[in-house]
Order: sequence, then C-alpha cells, then structure tokens
Amino acid sequence: MTETTEFRQLITDLGYGIKNGFVEGRKIAVLLVIFFILIISASVAVILGTYDITIPEVARTILTHLTSGNVEEIPKTQDTIIWDIRLPRVLLAIFVGGALAISGAVFQGVFRNPLVEPYILGVSSGAAFGAALANVFPAIFFSVQLSAFAFGSMAVGMAYLLSRVRGETPVVTLVLAGIIIGSIFSALVSLLKYISDDSALREIVFWLMGGFYYASWSDVSLLAPAVVICLIIIRILGWKLNILSMGDEEARTLGINPEKYKLILIALATAITAFAVSFVGIIAWVGLMMPHASRLILGPDNRFVIPAAFMMGGFYLIVCDTLARTLTSAEVPVGIIASILGAPYLCYLLRNKGKEIFG
Repeated sequence: MTETTEFRQLITDLGYGIKNGFVEGRKIAVLLVIFFILIISASVAVILGTYDITIPEVARTILTHLTSGNVEEIPKTQDTIIWDIRLPRVLLAIFVGGALAISGAVFQGVFRNPLVEPYILGVSSGAAFGAALANVFPAIFFSVQLSAFAFGSMAVGMAYLLSRVRGETPVVTLVLAGIIIGSIFSALVSLLKYISDDSALREIVFWLMGGFYYASWSDVSLLAPAVVICLIIIRILGWKLNILSMGDEEARTLGINPEKYKLILIALATAITAFAVSFVGIIAWVGLMMPHASRLILGPDNRFVIPAAFMMGGFYLIVCDTLARTLTSAEVPVGIIASILGAPYLCYLLRNKGKEIFG
C-alpha cells in the first residue's frame, strides 16, 4: 500500500470525512436533533411533578424571571416550585450528566479501552472520602462540596504520580494505580462510617447514592461555567484525542506528544468529574454508557462524540431524576435509578452491538 493510501486509510479510521456515506453535514444535523430532544426533555421535566402546573404557567413564570418582569404577580408556591426547585434541578442534571459523559469519552479514548469510565482513577472514592470527612467533622471541613472536590482531585493526582515510570505514564500502570488509590480511599470511607454517629452516617449513605435533593441556582452558577469551558477545550482537542486513541507510537509518528496531551485531557476530565460529583454524589454508568451510545449514532470521531455525549448524558440524567422524584411519594436517589436503567442497557450493547462499538 502506498503512503498516500495509508494516510487516507488513517483519516477514514479516525472518522473524518465520509464514512459509509455518513458525511459530516449529516452528523451536525444529528447533533441538532439530539439538542432538540434535550430541550424538550428539560421542558417536560420542569412541568412534571407531584404539584400540578400547566405548560402556560411554567412558561409565564420562566419568562417573567428572564425578562425581569413583576414576579409578585406569580403565585408564591408556583414561583418557588418552578424557579427555585425544578428549573435549577433540571439544569444541574444536564451539566452533571454532560460532565460525566464527556469525561467517559475522554478516558475511553486516552486509555483505548471502551470499558473505562470517569471513576477509574479513584476520583469517586476520593470524593466520597472528602464528603464523609465533611459530614463527620463539620467543624474542620465546613463544605461538603469543597472537601469532595479536593480529595477527588487528590486521589487522581496520587494515582498519576504513582504510575510515573522514567518520565512516562503507561496506561496499564495508571489504571492499576487508580484502582489501588481508590481501594485505599474506599477503606477510609468505611472507617468513617464505622466511627460516625447516626446522623452523619445517614448523610454519608445518601451522598454515596447520588441525588439532586439540594440543587440550587448557586450550584448551577458554579458548575455550568466550569463544564462549558472544559467542554470547549476538549472539543477543540477532539482530533488529538482521535490520534491518541490509536496508540502512543502512532501519535508520535504523526507529530503528537502523547504524554502532554494525555495529561491535559485526563486533568480536564478529572476536574469536571470531581467538581460534578462534589455537588450530587456518586452517579454510576453515565460516563460508561453515553460515549458508547454517541459512537453508535455518530461513529468514532471525537469531534462529534464529545458534544453528543454531553447532550445525551444530560438527557439521561434528566430522565433518571424525573423518575426518581415522580415514581413514589418519597424521592428515590438518582444513583439507584441510573444503575437500574443503565445495567440492562450496557448488557444490550455488549451482546448485540459489541462489534459495532469496539470494531
């Protein structure tokens, strides 16, 4: 095979240009359809709930706030439920789901393994330990979110330093280091459960199951900019992630420094994962499933997989959260709903779509 033919084959394998007649313009159209579905699902989620509110009432309340209208004209209960409870909760679900999904896409590309997910480097165990510390010792660790974020990031940093070998970070070593660090923090969480009182133990358990119980506009205002900035940067680096997914040797051949870009991408993915987890607790499966679903629809090109995974992750958590607060009179933790829905879906992918996903 000539050098030109090899290059064209490489471009085709990465998902650029035309692949099976699926041109980039059509992929953009699919992204717009996914965005429209996300908007519709968010609108429906704001309407649904134990307190019945009509579509015109929801629209009027939101438009009044957005246009700086007279909020006093809106019934107080209606305004509180729509603007202060449901809307920030839906938006937080979008950004948390999106953060976990794009992190999963990054980890799967960097590690060249379709079964890894955002928590593989110990970020969930580290964040859980930080949250548990804040619940058991509130006088010292006054913020659950800050403590969870700090220890989640620390866990990944420790795993990365532990895996460094002669200036390089082998993928297998990094994953093993993440498992080791995660196990240590999990043991520490168990220790804190053992010594905590009933009130703190209850808070730890509910945090570990994940949920949007305390979603607020302040949470959205903190998380949304961070996720959007990381999404833009990761999307810009999407073509480099495509090359990294082929292996370090291929990346060096094409003039890409794999160590540099692996560090950048892992740091970004870890940061938004730890930040998202710090607000809502541990929610599994999102970062594992949504990148797979995106590749099934759009192919392997991460320039399209990243934004699609973000929107599909947001849609998935909106569905899970809506079910969690409407199925029963007592709210079910979102992490339980996400796992119940996610496990059968992943089984379906592995059994019926494995070749299409993994090549």
